[in-house]
Amino acid sequence: MASTETTDSPASTPVKDGAALGGLEAGLDALESSASGRTPFRQTFREKIFPPIVAVVVVLVVWQALISFKIVDDPSKLPSPADVGGEFKDAWLEGKLLGYIWTSISRGLLGFLFALAIGTPLGLLVARVRFVRAAIGPVLSGLQSLPSVAWVPPAVIWLGLNNSMMYAVILLGAVPSIANGLVSGIDQVPPLYLRAGRTMGATGLKGAWHIVMPAALPGYLAGLKQGWAFSWRSLMAAEIIASSPDLGIGLGALLENGRNASSMPMVFEAIFLILFVGIAIDLLIFSPLERRVLRGRGLLVKS
Repeated sequence: MASTETTDSPASTPVKDGAALGGLEAGLDALESSASGRTPFRQTFREKIFPPIVAVVVVLVVWQALISFKIVDDPSKLPSPADVGGEFKDAWLEGKLLGYIWTSISRGLLGFLFALAIGTPLGLLVARVRFVRAAIGPVLSGLQSLPSVAWVPPAVIWLGLNNSMMYAVILLGAVPSIANGLVSGIDQVPPLYLRAGRTMGATGLKGAWHIVMPAALPGYLAGLKQGWAFSWRSLMAAEIIASSPDLGIGLGALLENGRNASSMPMVFEAIFLILFVGIAIDLLIFSPLERRVLRGRGLLVKS
């Protein structure tokens, strides 16, 4: 009589192991999705909104205390918060405040897009071609350490007082940072990815687009953030030094006008606006991109 007892065959073992691994993966995915759900507004306010508000309030209180207790009693050196607020109010009522901001932001973003279009293929070329890297790699590093204000005088001589000069200064300040960021990101790509890509036929431009660029994205994004910082600083330097009625009044020109008029409230107004725009661009554009990239790689999971 045949025995009804069954034994696991070797072929059934991988099936069970695969099912177990599949279940484990599904459980981890469910855990990650539950951990990365929408954060309640109360928690967001407590952790991300409230601390900056407290910091601003503390700065204003200390600032006003310096004025009230006569620690700094010279308005020409340190105006009161009310005086600076009055400067903002006057610029708003005159319809000039948004114009100051838009003049600089439009130049900065357009110049950064030009730098992005030049710096990305340049960085890819430097990272992937050994001769090009040996030839211009050190030059890019040297240009990145060169203060952007140094490019303003030759740009004025070459191009004159116009927007082309502004964009040239932005490009010279931002392109090296973007290119070096991409080179750094590519250098950190595991060689296994490249070999796997070649095995699947991803070579040349196809491999660069589908393998190299996605793998180098964290380092590339860091280079973009630094490139924007250099773009913004380069633009402010150009607007301060090369001010002209034909160029309009941006934030850098506003700062220079305040210095020429010995108006510290106007100077502080320009400084705060420059700081505000820099922070806003980072919070609205680069920080969400960075969180999305890191979260997609499992490097940013909410606890």
